[in-house]
Amino acid sequence: MKRRAFLHATAALGAATVHTPAHAGQFTGKIRKSLKWNMAKKTAAGMPLVEAFKKLKACGYDGVEGSLLTDVNEKNADEWIAASKDSGLVIDGTVGGRAEGLEAGIDLTKKLGGDSMLVVLAYPKEQPLQKTWDDAVARMKAAAPHAERQGIKMLIENVWNTFLISAYDMARFIDEVGSPWVQVHFDIGNMVRWGVAEHWAQVLGKRSQKLDVKEYDLDKAMNEGMRKGFDKPLGEGSIDWAAVRKELVKIDFTGWAAAEVKAGDWDYLTDVAKRMDKVLDL
Repeated sequence: MKRRAFLHATAALGAATVHTPAHAGQFTGKIRKSLKWNMAKKTAAGMPLVEAFKKLKACGYDGVEGSLLTDVNEKNADEWIAASKDSGLVIDGTVGGRAEGLEAGIDLTKKLGGDSMLVVLAYPKEQPLQKTWDDAVARMKAAAPHAERQGIKMLIENVWNTFLISAYDMARFIDEVGSPWVQVHFDIGNMVRWGVAEHWAQVLGKRSQKLDVKEYDLDKAMNEGMRKGFDKPLGEGSIDWAAVRKELVKIDFTGWAAAEVKAGDWDYLTDVAKRMDKVLDL
């Protein structure tokens, strides 16, 4: 009887051990971490690209985004592709898309294996705002069929040039273009200067296809200058990350989130990845 009871208790314990799930956050398995190559470029100088990509994998990143303006082009694209394949670090997208080169940027992004190109819309101050709006809508509409053929989404980022300065402006713009291939690369830190991150998430809803992750501190900005607001480490500024996550849950967000903070060494980049885990509950 004692032996039978012991075996029964052991089996019950084993079953409990097998079926107890490991800790998982809200977005475990739903959000993958990427970063802008510019964050690692200086530290990786002189190192073969494949070794740098392996280092980034070891730091905790799944992907990387290169700039079409300063990092990746037709001349070095094959090196990027090979480094990605050999390291397992995904080139999830590119950044720096401009109106005058959308189609070429889409083609290069496709070649690299990415699925999106971040687009920054110009805001020429010398012409009426309505003309800028109309021209931008027309340009995105014109490029959308090519984006669809190539399977590359053009994601417009909310930036500091004050065009599309509110969430409603951005939402209206996307809706006026009217293509699922033109959506938003939602920068969670950029709008804190004049808005609230979770309110942007509410208004944009499923238009937000990818995230840029950075911190912003309003007190630091007011006391030291607007750009100094970005100098706070992730999770230590003015952004209510729990409130942002709550809105992302509502739209069942899945996909890529890219760190876009200052550059640093490998230990620093590892710390950024861990902070992303915390603020995004990964």
